[in-house]
Amino acid sequence: MNAPTPTVPIEIRMPRYPECWDTCGSCASGDIFVLEVFVQPGDRIEREDNIISIETGKVALDIPCPWSGTVREVFVEVGDKPEEGAPLISLLRDD
Repeated sequence: MNAPTPTVPIEIRMPRYPECWDTCGSCASGDIFVLEVFVQPGDRIEREDNIISIETGKVALDIPCPWSGTVREVFVEVGDKPEEGAPLISLLRDD
């Protein structure tokens, strides 16, 4: 019988801003800030569940989680201005 593999948390990071910003750029002006945080430690989330909502001066975007699992830690709060690559949450990923 195989022993279970220990679960190691992974960090979900702020993605590169939407590709359309390279071609249009109209909503890319101004700061990006966290409008809403949808998860908290202990929450069970599914792949593609939204974890935060960000806003620019012209548009609000939801950021989904690429994996299913349990939220271990949340690194952002409402009003934060996350840079590309900044950690948003840590997740105990389902295998």
